[in-house]
Amino acid sequence: MWRGARAGSRCLHRFSTAVRRRAEDEGDWLFSSEWWGSAPDDGNTVLRSTSGMGNGVVSVVAHPSSRPSRMHWSKMERWLQQRCEEVHSGYGDGGNLRILGYQWRVLRFNDVTRQSTAKVMLSYRENKPGSVYITQQPHCLAVPYVKSMISAGLTTVASCNFDITSALQGKKNMHILCIGHGGGSLPLFLASKIRGAVVHIVEIDPLVISASIRAMGFPAFSLMTQTGDRAFAKPGIIDEIMWKGIHERIHLYEADAEQFIINNTDLYDMIFVDAYDGDDIFPHKLWDPDSPFLKALSNQLHPKHGTVVVNLHSDSDIFNDDGYVPSVLEQNLPMGKYVSHVCQAYKNVLVGNGGSGLAFTVAVPWVYNTSLIVCRGFGRDNEYFNRDLVLNTLISKSLELEQVMDLPFPCLEYIKKGFILVD
Repeated sequence: MWRGARAGSRCLHRFSTAVRRRAEDEGDWLFSSEWWGSAPDDGNTVLRSTSGMGNGVVSVVAHPSSRPSRMHWSKMERWLQQRCEEVHSGYGDGGNLRILGYQWRVLRFNDVTRQSTAKVMLSYRENKPGSVYITQQPHCLAVPYVKSMISAGLTTVASCNFDITSALQGKKNMHILCIGHGGGSLPLFLASKIRGAVVHIVEIDPLVISASIRAMGFPAFSLMTQTGDRAFAKPGIIDEIMWKGIHERIHLYEADAEQFIINNTDLYDMIFVDAYDGDDIFPHKLWDPDSPFLKALSNQLHPKHGTVVVNLHSDSDIFNDDGYVPSVLEQNLPMGKYVSHVCQAYKNVLVGNGGSGLAFTVAVPWVYNTSLIVCRGFGRDNEYFNRDLVLNTLISKSLELEQVMDLPFPCLEYIKKGFILVD
């Protein structure tokens, strides 16, 4: 979830030490005008229902996308035909899969808050033109704070001596937990880019889960039951064609985050937290230093390189009328008065005083969000770290990372802006 865009901040200076032909970023912020919309009724509402879990009215609104253009559709259709033959020989004989078009799908709470945005491909069988398949495009990240969480998080865990190259190649597993699901663009991106990624997702609202699968093209086979089994015994042929095994490494659980963590025994290399409700509130129990949640989270974070990334967004009450004086950290962040408490809570519980690790925040370009990153293992010998040393280490690692991952966007844009170490 994120707040509105900053005016006049469309241009950022790009940094690169080498010339690389970058693939077009279909999620670049310059395309946001296609899906942002100016009124609640802008676009075509494809799903609308009332949540029983405090998220109010949950809706998905569709907007046409200009990318990829029609001239590129035939290439994707050839790939789909090839996949049909790989998955089920002769499946395409009854009618090839054809592309109907591409859309932005925006998940909204209470018709106002844009909870998440994803790009989907609409396709159909020639012999079944009435059947439309919706597939989320995992390479496309439309919302800047998601790029920030991924860029800063992966760069940090790689800086903590985690062998991310082996994970990218599928030679070792990388265990990831996502708390809060939305449309599912973040976990889907990680599972598609990192072949060794095993991703667990926890979402409390069954309506949000249903919306992501039915209207935003998230793979249905990822859904888990309360007993820990797959909701579907095996993926359908279309899922196999579209996802090529990616969906088998994603596990989507309907559960309360606190209860899931307390009852869980898995050890995670990375944990992403993005858990705002329909009232735009980050639940207190998810950042209370005395809560069972943070203590259990600490036990399930890898002791040598475990990294936690938290999405935080702006608040209008940074200066209020009760005499509260914001801290230096709060004054340097476009956030409310609780941000420093969230940062300190996560750092104190997950790293501790004098622990081998650190915490920092970065401001997200274009929108009023901040990413908090807390990691273990950044400085195994408790050596003294200053801002420049940490930032230079992250910059160097980010340039390596975007090369090996072949990212369409530069990690550095989402690391250098508003970088602040948490004391």
